[in-house]
Amino acid sequence: MTPQQTFQYEVEKSEGEHGMKVTKVRCHGRLVAGNSGQIGELVKPLIPEGGRVIIDLGDLSYLDSSGLGALVALKASAIRQGYCMLELANMTPRVLELLRITNLMQLFAS
Repeated sequence: MTPQQTFQYEVEKSEGEHGMKVTKVRCHGRLVAGNSGQIGELVKPLIPEGGRVIIDLGDLSYLDSSGLGALVALKASAIRQGYCMLELANMTPRVLELLRITNLMQLFAS
């Protein structure tokens, strides 16, 4: 598999306004059925830590329905637990189109 076919990420933790914890997860490559569980394994433990969790999709070359499902599950978990604000950032036209056609834009609106 070439780097463009795999899913990779970087995690950056910082402090935002008013001392709020901010965790940014920068995604690279393809978030698809074969690796969509990785994003859940990474982000799910961050939710109880609170603050803001920002999933940056700007360098994601492809997102399929399984990847989208993983993001929806994480957002639902963040809402249900109430500890953090989970946001998507730098959404590509492909991601925006997927959210639009699946009527999920409202879920991820800031």
